[in-house]
Amino acid sequence: MTKKLHIVSFNTPYPADYGGVIDIYYKLKALHCQNVQIHLHCFEYDRPQAGELTQFCEQVFYYPRQTGIPTHFSPVPYIVKGRQHPQLLKNLLAMPAPVLFEGLHCCSLLDHPLLRAFPKLVRAHNIEHKYYYNLYHSSTDWQQRLYYLLESFKLKRFEKLLRWADHILAISASEADYFAKHYGKTSFIPAFHSFNTISCQSGTGDYLLFHGNLSVSENQQAVSYLIDQVFSQLTERFVIAGKNPPAWLQKKVRDIPHITIIANPAAEEMNQLITDAHICLLPTFQASGMKLKLLHSLFGGRHCLVNSTMVEGSGLENLCHIADSPEQMIIQIRQLMDKPFDEEEIIRRKMKLETFYANEINAQKIMELL
Repeated sequence: MTKKLHIVSFNTPYPADYGGVIDIYYKLKALHCQNVQIHLHCFEYDRPQAGELTQFCEQVFYYPRQTGIPTHFSPVPYIVKGRQHPQLLKNLLAMPAPVLFEGLHCCSLLDHPLLRAFPKLVRAHNIEHKYYYNLYHSSTDWQQRLYYLLESFKLKRFEKLLRWADHILAISASEADYFAKHYGKTSFIPAFHSFNTISCQSGTGDYLLFHGNLSVSENQQAVSYLIDQVFSQLTERFVIAGKNPPAWLQKKVRDIPHITIIANPAAEEMNQLITDAHICLLPTFQASGMKLKLLHSLFGGRHCLVNSTMVEGSGLENLCHIADSPEQMIIQIRQLMDKPFDEEEIIRRKMKLETFYANEINAQKIMELL
């Protein structure tokens, strides 16, 4: 039997080229395979409308996102205020069906009286107020710091609307604990992704890799940490690959012969970089959400060396090597460079990732909640 579902997305989820929209895009695909008739609502601002979404969706609606200075002067968080549009409510009411709100960003209608009879799910991509508070700490620009701090306070207050959700879909186990404690009715539904089967190769590679969106302060902080505190003590080849590396980062490594930056690699090139690396080196200083680059590395790469923060609440600790200080990381790198990645490791990943992190299984879990 076909089930109807509204999905309200904070952005156009195509192309699926960064964390949040990757989760949404492959969720659409998985739910479509479960015979769900999807009516997708997208807030449009920095990405064009995408005809590709119609292969999974019965209808796709687009709403302009408000941006600019006036949007900041509101008690409502900026990421929410800019996604308030009167036509969204009209379109939801035109077809009574459950609503899945993707992120706190989209939840301004969660407590609306006219939607009381609609079953409402919220996909929590992060504990947003904690995420923004961490951005406040990691940023060095005073204007950004002020914005992140004010947004964090606003989001903490706004988050209380989650009590109107019928169910919260947390993206990590630790965040599921948080939302269950504060609002009840929470399930851990891992991130949806592009991988169906393990594709990693046994054997050895001759370089270490960090990959991610290099325009994001969280990733810039991680890369600086690796360059200054780890690779200043090593001579192994280190490749940094990702979107939009800032000029200061390119200048920082210009005269370091064993460090290379690959800017804006195409998807195929990034996949090959992950496959060929001997170690995917992925520390983070933000315990928020689920880092899809970790899944990418585990499905397609060899050894994964992370810190505890990267795997917190993911259930993937036993598939990674963990180091929480530069000294520990240097020791682990030296040991792993002499250790081929073997078939036993591939089997362990297959057992975990192709079940607990399988899109089909997690789409079925959402269907059970509907």
